[in-house]
Amino acid sequence: MCYLKKLFIAILFVFVCTLSACSYFESGKIQNVGFLVETDIDANPWTKTGYEGMQDIEDQYQIDVFYKENIQSMQDVRVAVDELVQDGVNLIFGHSNMYGEYFMELSDSYPDVHFVYMNGGEVKSNVTSLNFDGHAMGFFAGMVAGQMSTNNEVGIIGAHSWQPEIEGFYEGVKHVNPMTEIELSYLNDWNNTELALEVYGEMKEAGVDVFYPIGDSFSEPIIKKAEEDRLFAIGYLTNQMKLAPNTVLTSTLQHIDRLYLHVTDLFDKSELQGKIYNFDFQDEFVELGELNDSIPEEFQEKIKNDIERFKDTGNLPNEDN
Repeated sequence: MCYLKKLFIAILFVFVCTLSACSYFESGKIQNVGFLVETDIDANPWTKTGYEGMQDIEDQYQIDVFYKENIQSMQDVRVAVDELVQDGVNLIFGHSNMYGEYFMELSDSYPDVHFVYMNGGEVKSNVTSLNFDGHAMGFFAGMVAGQMSTNNEVGIIGAHSWQPEIEGFYEGVKHVNPMTEIELSYLNDWNNTELALEVYGEMKEAGVDVFYPIGDSFSEPIIKKAEEDRLFAIGYLTNQMKLAPNTVLTSTLQHIDRLYLHVTDLFDKSELQGKIYNFDFQDEFVELGELNDSIPEEFQEKIKNDIERFKDTGNLPNEDN
């Protein structure tokens, strides 16, 4: 009878835990981690870099990370989160701004789970938004493009109009060479490579000789096309110099892998807040990549000095008195 009583209590505990969204979680201490992506996990540099961050978390904390690919709708997210919670997950990363809306809706049902997503403006006590401030990063890349354009024609192929790199890049180009014409096109899609290549062709015909493709999937194809045409490009997200050493002038880097590890550390220390976090050069999660040897040494030194000054003062070169 004693054994049966203990067995009944154990079963009852599991049942109650399931109904209460696993309230047995120790608040603020990492247990297992979930990672949601809207595409295949190896679809583009953005998802690959996020995956690398998850691997670092798994190694450092000796926990399990559970991956859910092609999670796109509210129903997908609802099912995925429920499965993750049953696997003991209490920290979930959504690798896109689209997850913000879904996490906000689900967060009250899972009070012991902390939800983290990218590039959004909605938060709760257990919902955090991570944002890269790309304005300065774009500005310095724009300076390089403006310096290196022979035709005084630079092209931006953006995924979305809200990307902060775009305005910064425009200002950086104009700061170095006000005479430069800037062609700008938004695709309203992170992954439409076919359309991006069409836009590239149109810009090339217009005389553009330096391109800044700001999209998860189409950055690499544009760079390879520019290499074929012996034109220049600015890399996006990761260091793309090795992709085309004679073509890539520099890259605007976002170290999402390091950031995810940092956020996990905050959570494990009970320091992660339900708020919007913004990261820039000063936090070392945003950087300008290595500079191509074709860039004059004097200008390379200027860029490096300008970046250090920005870190110290928060002022871009066009803001200095």
